[in-house]
Amino acid sequence: MPDVAFYLLCIIAAALALGFAWHPRWLAWRRQRIQTQAFPAVWRKILSRRVPLVRRLPAPLQLQLKKHMQVFIAEKSFIGCAGLTITEEMRVVIAAQACLLLLNRTTDYFDKVRQILIYPGAFLVDRSTTDGAGVLQENRQALAGESWSQGQVILSWEDALQGALDPADGRNVVIHEFAHQLDQENGVPRGAPPPLLGDQQHDPQRWAAVFQDAYGHLQGQAFMGEQGLLSHYGAQDPAEFFAVVSEVFFEQASALAAQYPALYRELCGYYKVDPATWE
Repeated sequence: MPDVAFYLLCIIAAALALGFAWHPRWLAWRRQRIQTQAFPAVWRKILSRRVPLVRRLPAPLQLQLKKHMQVFIAEKSFIGCAGLTITEEMRVVIAAQACLLLLNRTTDYFDKVRQILIYPGAFLVDRSTTDGAGVLQENRQALAGESWSQGQVILSWEDALQGALDPADGRNVVIHEFAHQLDQENGVPRGAPPPLLGDQQHDPQRWAAVFQDAYGHLQGQAFMGEQGLLSHYGAQDPAEFFAVVSEVFFEQASALAAQYPALYRELCGYYKVDPATWE
């Protein structure tokens, strides 16, 4: 009997090992199957009405975006909070904006994100901060979005929709929070997301120098109370800076290229698109 139990354990272990080995292939097959399905007509209408930025994209990128959206919507759980009922429109509008960050890239579709929690509007969170005297302060803040390392992105539907409807204001909470997710792929977000595997053009030292220069410029503007192209929110830390410039990169590309040419080139190299050509 002990020999039988041993062999059974060996068979189970081998089956599990085979299952893990085949999982990436099965996932790739499943995603390819999803992408071969027709893009729903109702989704197309939602994009036309709610996400005008999509119309700017060249036809091949529009097709690529739609295929990414199909996989994204199939794999992510959308959960309504504070009594909100999730609709098809919410899934499509959020997926379209998030998947802009995946164009022309080898992607695992934000694999760490399992759930997208959606509130009707801005949501309240409690934050603990320490003031200059070392005294702990409890604050309540109203937020439009948050990106968690535990597999959740939290969004205000009001802000997500407004960000989609106005593709030229440089403010997009969905792009902002999913940029954080890219930044978190190699651990704690620090404004230096890992490059694509095998990307020979990415130079970490050049990236750091360019971003530090632009980040320092924004911090100087914030200190002096000068409002430029970039929101002062990005002056908090390098992670917020990366998320803020990602918003502007996709929505005000020409202005960013004119004011921060080196920064714009780095973002073009990272995101593998040139949004200035879409305008």
